[in-house]
Amino acid sequence: MIYNKKEFYGGFALLIVFFIVLFMMFQPIYHGHNAMQYLDNLYNSISKGSVDYSSQVRMETDKYNDTNVDLKLTYGDEIVAAQSADLFLKAGAQVSVEGKVLHVTGSMGAILGASLDDTQAMYHNDGDSITAKYGMEPRRALYNWWTSFKLMSKALGNQKQFEAAKVVDTVQTKAVEASYNYYGVEAKHISEEIGLVSFSLIFYVLYTLWYGFAILFLFEGWGLKLSH
Repeated sequence: MIYNKKEFYGGFALLIVFFIVLFMMFQPIYHGHNAMQYLDNLYNSISKGSVDYSSQVRMETDKYNDTNVDLKLTYGDEIVAAQSADLFLKAGAQVSVEGKVLHVTGSMGAILGASLDDTQAMYHNDGDSITAKYGMEPRRALYNWWTSFKLMSKALGNQKQFEAAKVVDTVQTKAVEASYNYYGVEAKHISEEIGLVSFSLIFYVLYTLWYGFAILFLFEGWGLKLSH
């Protein structure tokens, strides 16, 4: 039995409108995307706009232009090893390949600088230049850089070159990893979309409250009470 019809039907009406809006939000009416996909792409774009560390990282790697490394890197796969050898060769290093093992010698700064050139191209979604350079899928090239730097960091650590290993880690995470993850996403700064971002956050809060009050009115009108 309904205790308070006005409150009950008011809550019921709010709940119906809530689900109508929810249904509309899942329709592909925003440039072929639903609201969730559109906002997800928007926030990915804004996030990408805040992770371009290439210039900052390059200042750290330039200090190692005159630092030569002599490393043996053991990969888990011969194909990845062979592909990675091409990365180092294009960076001006000398490389010998024995199955899964690469023997790499050359300027650490030049190697890191070459990888930063690639990550910058990928950051700007210029995958074609990476494919033309290495003859492989652009994300594969970056993944091979990521794998190589992981092995380089370990090898430099074993040689007690901890500062150099730290710089390699920085390039791996701040440049290579970021460009790989955001490849294909258009970079935007929050100032470009401040109106839409503000609206989405305010709408999220109000929409949540809307649902909460709909349930509250519905159950209170039904005669259910919450008490301590």
